[in-house]
Amino acid sequence: MTTRQAGRPTAYRRSRVQRRLMVVAWTMLLPFLLVFTLTVIAPLLYALTISVFQNRLIGGTVFVGLDNYARALTDPLLGEGVVRVLLFVAVQVPIMLFISLTAALALDSGRLAGSRIVRLGLFLPYAVPSVVAALMWGYIFGGQFGLVGQIWGFFGVDAPDLLGPGLMLPSIGNIVTWSMVGYNMLIFYAALRAVPTEIYEASAIDGAGEFRRAWSIKLPALRPAMLLALVFSIIGSLQLFNEPSILQALRPSVITTNYTPNLYAYSLSFLGGQINYAAAIAILMGLVTVIAAIFVQVVSSRARRGGRS
Repeated sequence: MTTRQAGRPTAYRRSRVQRRLMVVAWTMLLPFLLVFTLTVIAPLLYALTISVFQNRLIGGTVFVGLDNYARALTDPLLGEGVVRVLLFVAVQVPIMLFISLTAALALDSGRLAGSRIVRLGLFLPYAVPSVVAALMWGYIFGGQFGLVGQIWGFFGVDAPDLLGPGLMLPSIGNIVTWSMVGYNMLIFYAALRAVPTEIYEASAIDGAGEFRRAWSIKLPALRPAMLLALVFSIIGSLQLFNEPSILQALRPSVITTNYTPNLYAYSLSFLGGQINYAAAIAILMGLVTVIAAIFVQVVSSRARRGGRS
């Protein structure tokens, strides 16, 4: 048998093995693709479909093209909600990530007494559902019957209106920060634990202190984790809904139906019956979220390449 003839069965067996592996891979991937299609792709296509229609009293449901999107882009109520969540992102997200980063560095340093208890205590609020957290903090912030009101009343001083127009957004930021600090801390802490101990040992031999180690070793190692936490935090903040919707029952005069874009879309759809217009708002906010996430990743990638050069 020639070398050429001997090579043909080997190539044939290799192709059969590759086909089998391909079949196994698609068989394992099929359940995920099915669930993803039913829970993500299908609702998205349905929202896109109904967003180009409009339900009118005369004529029923008619095709209006991009009229709903044009209306959303010029809607002052939606614009007010978008500005509010952008302000929320600009202030709350950096504060939350800074607290999470500081906690992770303190836990990783090994100098914090009772680090396991501290780690568990920081992560525990994340296990509390956002609805429960909003209810709990809403009553804590109450001026008359809440904990804040009782503490200030004990000293004979009028309590600040933490659920008033000027402090409502910071109060929501406090709730979100309290809930998410432990989650982001765990991401940072896991990234720090993945750093090889040989690097720390080499830095100790070179005489590097804890601050120098954190600046030169830990922070660069945390860049991927920080990017991940930043993207998740921006997405979650732009989709702010649970906390305002719960606190709205306590202060309906402060949290209006357009307080956030998601709350506005919900109110239009389930309270106002404007399902088509609400779908257009949801699609636009989804695009804004995607653009913001891509922008953060591009800026981070360019900064990383610039730092290497």
